[in-house]
Amino acid sequence: MWHSRRVRRATPAVAAAIALSAVVSCSASGSAGAERAQGTPRAEAAPTPPPKPSPTKTYPLSTAPRTIPAVRAHEAARGPGWRPVAGSAVVVAKGSAALADEGRLLAGELKTGFRNDGPVRAGDIELSLDSAGGGAPESYTLTARDGRVRIAGPDEAGVFYGTRTLKQAVRSGGAMPEGVVRDRPDRPQRGLNVDIARKHFTPGWIEARLREMADLKLNVLGLHFSDDQGFRIASDTHPEVVSREHLSKAEVRRILALARSLHITVVPEIDSPGHLGAVMRAHPQLQLRNVQGVPRQGAIDISRPESARIVDDLLREYSQLFPGRWFHVGADEYQALTVRDPQASYPQLARAAVREYGPNATVQDLATGWLNDRAAVVRAAQKQPKAWNDGFFRGGVVSPAEDIEVEYWTGKEIGARPPAEYLAEGRKVVNLNDEYLYYVLGEPNDFTYPTGRRIYEQWTPLVLRGTTPVPERYSDQILGGRLAIWGDRAQAQTQDQVAAGIRMPLRAVSQKLWAPGQPALSWAQFGALADRLG
Repeated sequence: MWHSRRVRRATPAVAAAIALSAVVSCSASGSAGAERAQGTPRAEAAPTPPPKPSPTKTYPLSTAPRTIPAVRAHEAARGPGWRPVAGSAVVVAKGSAALADEGRLLAGELKTGFRNDGPVRAGDIELSLDSAGGGAPESYTLTARDGRVRIAGPDEAGVFYGTRTLKQAVRSGGAMPEGVVRDRPDRPQRGLNVDIARKHFTPGWIEARLREMADLKLNVLGLHFSDDQGFRIASDTHPEVVSREHLSKAEVRRILALARSLHITVVPEIDSPGHLGAVMRAHPQLQLRNVQGVPRQGAIDISRPESARIVDDLLREYSQLFPGRWFHVGADEYQALTVRDPQASYPQLARAAVREYGPNATVQDLATGWLNDRAAVVRAAQKQPKAWNDGFFRGGVVSPAEDIEVEYWTGKEIGARPPAEYLAEGRKVVNLNDEYLYYVLGEPNDFTYPTGRRIYEQWTPLVLRGTTPVPERYSDQILGGRLAIWGDRAQAQTQDQVAAGIRMPLRAVSQKLWAPGQPALSWAQFGALADRLG
């Protein structure tokens, strides 16, 4: 009922509309018929307009690739970015043949082709040395545009680090974002220190750490291979000092070859005049004894000429084996200097000091002279000497040579001074702060295993001792830092446990040595990225 009433009410309006429609229709029909009757030609139909083009695909501005360490600068752009496709290849630019190894490595990782000195096509990655560009050492520029990637740098290391960024970007986000990355390290020395003397690590384990370091853009591996518990590399000059478990020279050369291909320098360390117990097991007559004849663990008697001869033989031998720039000569924790009166306790050292350096010289001066003499040996072998900070003493008649790099680890040992004192003398310093960067197996002497979070959120290269940074004016003298593994209680962890334990601390160190300032990612975000990158 309701519906029929609604129809009836609408009838007058509908009728009016129909009538109007009929009038219009008849008028039009009559006009058209008249024109045809008069022979007027019919108008041409209007041409069909072309279809409107589909809108061009647009992209949001890109964001920086997610990598560890984070890139320092990214110029955003609009575009799809780059990802490997069928036919993609890594291409070494003309004149950049030295990058062939880096190119083959990246091609294998991304599962692309490889071409040496060929044309660059859509989907390709070009690697190029650009020494004329004036970039800083180890820097690179990575450009992702028009379906191609170009990585250029002033040296092979810089281009290699660009390939690490590309590899990680593809792994973390599926593609290299469109735009330009300009990147370089904040510190020139960035790495890991491994005590292979107290705990034997296999060649395979060391090589795995090198590959891990390379992806994190770390470039220095320190090998502490001589200590009281073991001497772990084969020797031709003194085979009697070598421990049963050790690396052969062939194994060391393979490690060095891999390190060189990954732009990592391996720094050997023979620590003296302390930490020489393994050497003195074969030469007990050289062990330091006090006036009562009691031996001091690990300490060699530096008043005896044959002590210097055997250590120098070893320094020269391993200077030939290791091709890198540096040699670490130790100098820490010499037990003769930990007693109340070294001159009275060790009269043979006191007499030798006076004989060598004059009537005012002390045992401290004799130890400093020992350091200088060992530095001279490695310097003659074209090596830059390094030594631990507690081997540099103040106030003696003998001063440590100015060119010895200070590896600062502690402010707690006898002879250790606040880091600003070394810096004020103009010395170059490397940061191995035991508060943050010491991974000591078994956690003896109040050590605790470092956490990546604490390094990531609190530590910077300026924090050399404890938790307080040195003044910013010394920043240029701080060359970098290393996370350090020490085998004090060798059986406390297996090799695999050590690798797992240092995983996040090493990533945090990488971030803090590459990019200055507070990281953009929270610790939780950083950890999630690390998991994604593997």
